[in-house]
Amino acid sequence: MTVSLDRAYWLGLLVSVVLPVLVGLVTTRVTSAGTKAVLLLALSTLNGLLVEIAHPGPGFDLGTAAVLALVAFATGVLAHFGLWKPVGLSGKAQDSLVTSQPRSV
Repeated sequence: MTVSLDRAYWLGLLVSVVLPVLVGLVTTRVTSAGTKAVLLLALSTLNGLLVEIAHPGPGFDLGTAAVLALVAFATGVLAHFGLWKPVGLSGKAQDSLVTSQPRSV
């Protein structure tokens, strides 16, 4: 059995590792964890659909796109808790885009 993955799949896997950082960039520290999870799921679904569209195969398969979205979501969650959060990149990403200025009294 030979396993070969096209470039689109490898790129989709790489994007899914970076998705938690993107979620951190567009949310704040006070955003609920549920909202962040839904945003990560939406971005993972978009990633799965785009990878399936970019795949140079005979046609679009929704089942494959759904599996790719689930893999992207699981990879994003694992990357967040296993890679980005322990090194502090999640917090730095959320601090980089300040949405409101502190009030001076």
